[in-house]
Amino acid sequence: MMDISLISAILVVVVAFLAGMEGILDQFQFHQPLIACTLIGLVTGNLAAGVALGGTLQLVALGWANIGAAVAPDTALASVAAAIILIKGGDFSLQAISVAQGLAIPLAVAGLFLTMIVRTISVGLVHGADAAAERGDFGALERYHLLALSLQGLRIAIPAAAFLAIPADAVRSALELMPDWLQGGMQVGGGMVVAVGFAMVINMMATREVWPFFALGFALAAVTQLTLIAMGTIGVAMALIYLNLSKKGGNGGAVSASNDPIGDILDDY
Repeated sequence: MMDISLISAILVVVVAFLAGMEGILDQFQFHQPLIACTLIGLVTGNLAAGVALGGTLQLVALGWANIGAAVAPDTALASVAAAIILIKGGDFSLQAISVAQGLAIPLAVAGLFLTMIVRTISVGLVHGADAAAERGDFGALERYHLLALSLQGLRIAIPAAAFLAIPADAVRSALELMPDWLQGGMQVGGGMVVAVGFAMVINMMATREVWPFFALGFALAAVTQLTLIAMGTIGVAMALIYLNLSKKGGNGGAVSASNDPIGDILDDY
């Protein structure tokens, strides 16, 4: 178990604040588990544990995405809180990572409740911004925007500070009180949620153009001699080959329509 230093705690709160804003903006992806957990592991001196937890949670959140006003389960709070619990617990084994992953699921649901509260408060800010726009006060309009965005950051930063305030001994004791059947259930449940995330991604990418690459990825993953850099190089090379061949086509250079409307739109650009 370990206590987090004051400087590390401040940096964790900063990461949590950025993750909270990005959970709504979706611009720099600080809220993604692989990034948020890795940054928290980095600022607390436990980079390997942060990467391991972030990679595990990222598999869970593969199919989670904000669509308009419909917000996905809150990956920001899940990532930040699970990383803090894991690091304060001091146990970085695979079983401890699985327990942190299991705790992240209800935390994601709790994050949805928090964002509902923030969005309710933001309604009043939107009315104020509308009034500022009508009178041409762009400075006030910008301040309303930044205030609403800051509330989203505080939505994650405040719970993160609360978790940091809990002594490491108390976190360790609470984790040790979990019976083996509960920890095993969390591992199984976490694995099932990962399968659901994969299914959602496959459902979105199930086109004639993508399926061959999906199958090749599974085949190449079995070749243990290949490093991650080699796998990435192969993926980039295959993508470039596909793009070049699709541009040339087999009908005199014309690009044929596919069953992927989004792909057709992107080809037009």
